[in-house]
Amino acid sequence: MIKAVICDDEKAALNIIRHFIEARKLPIEIVGTAENGRDAWNLIQSKKPDLVFMDIHMPYMNGFEIISRMKDCKVIIITAYDSFEYAQRALRLGASDILSKPIEFEQLEQAIVRAVGWDFTGNETVDTILAYIHEHYQMQMELDTLAELTFCTPSHIARLFKKHMGMTIISYVHKIRIEQSIRMMEEKKMAIKEAAEAVGYQNLNHFYKYFRIQTGVTPAVYLKQGQDEIHESE
Repeated sequence: MIKAVICDDEKAALNIIRHFIEARKLPIEIVGTAENGRDAWNLIQSKKPDLVFMDIHMPYMNGFEIISRMKDCKVIIITAYDSFEYAQRALRLGASDILSKPIEFEQLEQAIVRAVGWDFTGNETVDTILAYIHEHYQMQMELDTLAELTFCTPSHIARLFKKHMGMTIISYVHKIRIEQSIRMMEEKKMAIKEAAEAVGYQNLNHFYKYFRIQTGVTPAVYLKQGQDEIHESE
């Protein structure tokens, strides 16, 4: 389950976001709300959410000040001011998206999808499994654990997931692991072995096997191709 907080001094905005999440049965738990910047910062420190809906203009401390202090958290900016300057500043500070009030459901859903990094299926059980996988992809994934999480049988969730995602749960886990390993090698400059272990592969041969399945090449070749493309564009 994705933990989220809503920080906005307008109750209408708080209620709209909460209503949308509940109506769509998204795997998002609102663990707290705040109506001023000081309370927002205290809430974020205590709850350590995965996702924050943040208004820019709030009493005591504005949204930009709070975002500049935050780490390891996705942020969707909510503002009544439709300003290119605000959008630039928000993105520079690491915000995933910026939405203008009044909030529209379609735009809100798109912003949440971009922030969490995966799309919702419309099926509550599958969405819950997806949320769990994206949070725990580096761990060993057991069908029994997912069955307990969703109050379903292992065979039922296996069929349901394949129906909505077009692949098995294990195949999806490997897909996410490889995508994350690529990000770690490209953005964090991790060594191949280091990235493999970080995403859950203790056996390097297994990492190479699934990397080739996903990309068609070895990690070294993939990284070299990316570097060659950068040099050609310079």
